[in-house]
Amino acid sequence: MDKAALVEATVRKTGERGSVLSQREVEDVIDALFGTVEHPGTIAEGLKQGETVTIVGFGDFHLDDSSPVLRPGAALNEYVHDSVR
Repeated sequence: MDKAALVEATVRKTGERGSVLSQREVEDVIDALFGTVEHPGTIAEGLKQGETVTIVGFGDFHLDDSSPVLRPGAALNEYVHDSVR
């Protein structure tokens, strides 16, 4: 899934939850979190400051020997492995 597909799927997902966000709004949030080539996102900025960035259920981003790593959370692991309780 590339960024355009991620934005489109996220717009649909917000509609399912009753609070439709526009494509531009979703794109702005994704850019703010993950960054672009020109502008680092909040996750990258946190990592650069030596912080672990935790999104409960999804996982955490941290540095391992100065390389960014995602450690998946329980909810993400359970969903991907079809073992959701």
